[in-house]
Amino acid sequence: MMLKKNLYLHGASSLLLSVLALAGCAKNVEATKEGPEIQPQSTIATTTPEPIPVKVVVVNMFEIGEDEGDTAGEFQLWKERQQLSQRFAFPQSHHDLFLNPETGVLGMVTGMGTNKSASAVMALGLDPRFDLSKAYWLVAGISGFDPADASIGSAAWAEWLVDGDLMHEIDSRELPEDWSTGIFPLFSKGPYPEKRPPNQGEVFRINGELTEWAFQLTKDVDLGDDDSIAENRKAFTDFPNAQRKPFVLKGDNLAGMTFWHGDYLNRWANKWVEYWSEGQGSFVSSAMEDTGTAQSLFYLDRAGKADYDRLMVLRTASNFTVPHPGMTAAESLLSEGEDYAGLQLSLESAYRVGSRVVDTLVNDWDTYRDQMPYAVERGQDQ
Repeated sequence: MMLKKNLYLHGASSLLLSVLALAGCAKNVEATKEGPEIQPQSTIATTTPEPIPVKVVVVNMFEIGEDEGDTAGEFQLWKERQQLSQRFAFPQSHHDLFLNPETGVLGMVTGMGTNKSASAVMALGLDPRFDLSKAYWLVAGISGFDPADASIGSAAWAEWLVDGDLMHEIDSRELPEDWSTGIFPLFSKGPYPEKRPPNQGEVFRINGELTEWAFQLTKDVDLGDDDSIAENRKAFTDFPNAQRKPFVLKGDNLAGMTFWHGDYLNRWANKWVEYWSEGQGSFVSSAMEDTGTAQSLFYLDRAGKADYDRLMVLRTASNFTVPHPGMTAAESLLSEGEDYAGLQLSLESAYRVGSRVVDTLVNDWDTYRDQMPYAVERGQDQ
């Protein structure tokens, strides 16, 4: 059937070309009487547009409704304030792309979950319309935070991204008596073996020097506050950091497709990040996408399509990973939803902190195109 279709198309194309050629001849005869000869169709050169150089890719994960003018999700502030006005159809993924052609900032919305983030970033990395070889990648999204580390509205730069899905699991009601948890690594015989199994994608370490540069650049950004949030945080008497005004810190990310919640799972998250980072990372934020993003960029780097060392991950606190005082885990989880109490404050924090990094890179692009910011600063210090 396919062969017949191809033959049919070939025949139709030949007929069409013959008609066009005869029409062209007639035009050429007429043209010699009144003006220069028209170039025959067969000799007109076709060119492929040069790919658009991108300076920064802002990676958001969701939008609530429209991209502008209604309740904001992660993308809306970036689209409006960075003037991402040029739309590119992106049917191979979750959401169309938007570019500011003057600044070279490109915005994407991956969709929720590691599967969507991985496929979206890979699709963009292989898109011939864009040159991403020098691009910096900024993940800017909301998440759940451990109240031991920070308050609602705070912003954390991550260096370690740990996956919360690749594992063995036994229901807690069926645990062996000497096991502390039913969650344990693949290719192991129980919880937290001394010798860490080979990394199958459970942990990604991104460029720590770039993370530190971003943190130092933004650590004093005023994140604002919210009266109702300020009142609510007074209840977290056992968590001094949760009682602070929103602030910028460094802290690592656990990415998993399950929206988990509660004290016991929070303990697991802290231990899991500590284990896979071999004591170098510290759990602060819980989200769903960042290991997928990192995995695709790692592969794209190997293919010469992107630079894994230019990835930065910024997460802001829209809610906590444990219940509010006086609530059970179930009550706390079910009281949340799309409209987290700290949603708008955390979205504003993500933009205020992330945009300082984006604007710094764009405004001095002649330098940062070929040199990492921290390398430039070291050169200035010498």
